[in-house]
Amino acid sequence: MSHVKELKKKIREHIWRILEERNLARFPRPVYGRIPNFVGAETAARKLFHLDIWRKAEVVKVNPDSPQKLVRLRALEEGKLLIMPTPRIREGFLLLDPKLIPRKYYRVASTIRGAFQFGRKLELHEIPSVDLIVIGSVAVDIYGTRIGKGGGYAELEYGILRELGLVTEDTPIVTTVHDVQVLKEKLPREPHDLSVDLVITPTRVLKTLQPGPKPKGIYWELLTEEKLNEIPILRELKNRLGK
Repeated sequence: MSHVKELKKKIREHIWRILEERNLARFPRPVYGRIPNFVGAETAARKLFHLDIWRKAEVVKVNPDSPQKLVRLRALEEGKLLIMPTPRIREGFLLLDPKLIPRKYYRVASTIRGAFQFGRKLELHEIPSVDLIVIGSVAVDIYGTRIGKGGGYAELEYGILRELGLVTEDTPIVTTVHDVQVLKEKLPREPHDLSVDLVITPTRVLKTLQPGPKPKGIYWELLTEEKLNEIPILRELKNRLGK
């Protein structure tokens, strides 16, 4: 394991431990190995809903993890199209169109199981342009560097959208986290890592100091055959681009 990956692993374990020991973690617990759900997740989400980038966005992509559940629900309630990646992107992306879901089922539809029930799996050519990306994190620094749970899925999801021209360098990326997940010291960063423009906690909205540059697409040379087999949409994209 490289020095950077080893360092990221230690930071993840440190944050997970703090959340558990201080009882800031919420179901599902323990949070080790996850994008952690945290006390105040809804408060952080509500801070996002007051921002212009949220109000203006018509199509939002939100990760499927627990702390961002209210973000997914509010997107449906406000009539936004919701793009939700399936866990580990194994089945690509789901589209949840609030016009096609009875309002009484919005809450269910904002869960992973409900999204499969009420959403529609998208072919590559059906994915719409995205106005705003909301992602979960394990740790993030004030400069915009983010550490996820270690699978690289947020980067792959972004890379797919970037390769298809559905997001640009200017598409805002927001993460909602607990205050203890925000670090003042610079986190280690690899070229393919996805930076964030805004960090929202239960107590503040932080515009990150040095968020770029974002990956311009998929780093194909880093992908194994095993990963391409696990994520058919990646294989399809690779063939389409003639990589």
